[in-house]
Amino acid sequence: MNLYKKLLKKPLKKIGQSAPVMWLISAVIYAYAKFVGITTKWRLDGVSRFYELTSQNDGVILLIWHGRAVMLPYFWKPKSGSLYALVSPHRDGRMIAGLLERFGIRTIDGSSNENAVGGAIGLMRALKKNASICIIPDGPRGPRMHMRNSPLYFAQKTGKPIVCASYSIKKSIIIKKAWDKMMIPFPFSEGVCKLSAPLFIPANCNKEQFEEYRVKIENTLNEISIACDKELGLTPIFPDTGDGKIKKHRNNEVH
Repeated sequence: MNLYKKLLKKPLKKIGQSAPVMWLISAVIYAYAKFVGITTKWRLDGVSRFYELTSQNDGVILLIWHGRAVMLPYFWKPKSGSLYALVSPHRDGRMIAGLLERFGIRTIDGSSNENAVGGAIGLMRALKKNASICIIPDGPRGPRMHMRNSPLYFAQKTGKPIVCASYSIKKSIIIKKAWDKMMIPFPFSEGVCKLSAPLFIPANCNKEQFEEYRVKIENTLNEISIACDKELGLTPIFPDTGDGKIKKHRNNEVH
C-alpha cells in the first residue's frame, strides 16, 4: 500500500497543480463567494464613498488584510474603472488570479518574494494609467495584520489616496491554524463591510514622518477589521506580535 502511495503521489501532485485544475478551483471559489455575497444581509460603511474617491482621484490604493481577502472582490464594480491586484506567478497565485479576474479585477504577476521589482513596476504603471490597485500588505506570509512600506511608497510617488477595507460575516469559521486566521464565510448570514476615509502621504515627508503614516494606516486597517467583528458580536482577530502571542490592538477597543 505504501508503495502505491509513493508511486501515485508525484503524478497526483502534478495533476493538482495543473492549469485546468487551478481554473476549476478558482471557478468554484468564485461561485461560492458570489453566492455568499448575494445571500448575505450587508451593512455597508464607506463603499459608495470609495467609488466617488476613485473618480475624484483617478484611482486609489486599496488595502486589505490577507485574512479578509475572500469576499472583498464581490464589492468591486468594474464599470467604475480598472482595478489591478498583485498575485504570485505560482500555483496558489494562478488560482487567486482566476478568482479575481472573474470579478473583473485585473492581475499583475509578482509578490514580495517573487518578481518583486516587476510587480512594483506593474502597479506603478497601473496607477499612472489612472487605474486603482489593491495590495495585501501583510501577505503572502505575514506577520498577520502588520503593514509593509510598499503601499506608502506608491501613494507618496503618485499622490493617490490609500483606502483601508475590511469585512466580517456573522456565520463564518476562522482557520485558527493559518497564520492569517482566514475567515471563511457561510451564506444566508449578516455581514458588515467598512472602508476608511482616504489617507494621503505627502511627497516631502521625512523618514520619521513616513513611519508615523505607516503606523497610522496599519492602525486604521486594524481598527476597521476589529470594528466589523465587534459589530456582529464576534471575537475580534488581532495582530500577531511575531513571537507567537497576539497583540490586543489599543487595549481591545476601537475608537
